[in-house]
Amino acid sequence: MLLLLLLLLTAGTCRILSGMTSGETVFHPDRSNAVFATTRWSIVLTAGDRSSPDAESALELLYRTYWYPLYAFARRRGSSPEDATDLTQEFFSRLLEKEFLMAADRDKGRFRSFLLTMFKRFLSKERARARAQKRGGDRRKLSSVNRC
Repeated sequence: MLLLLLLLLTAGTCRILSGMTSGETVFHPDRSNAVFATTRWSIVLTAGDRSSPDAESALELLYRTYWYPLYAFARRRGSSPEDATDLTQEFFSRLLEKEFLMAADRDKGRFRSFLLTMFKRFLSKERARARAQKRGGDRRKLSSVNRC
């Protein structure tokens, strides 16, 4: 269900760009603003409340507002355009799946600070996972054999 919602958000709020080297179609939200916008907390709270009838439209608005600034942040950190797209999409997917919006607290600061902190942690974990896999982290260890 969450993946479907993310796909609906992507399809409903993005432009389709094709012509990538792999021949696949990539979705990119509007790139007109790469800065973190000020968010109305009512939208964040509505998006976090799945029982609200307006939750889907609030999620869509948050997605449209923050996708490109997070993508641009990943690019500034050295990710390729394709990797930054994948990382940003995966971050939003996990944000919805794990219900992290419920942890956002107006009394603890700005939503954009909360979101950027979550994204930095996500990028750090993904980088560590990629390094571990590069070192053979997905392989089984061989047990040591006693030699005579």
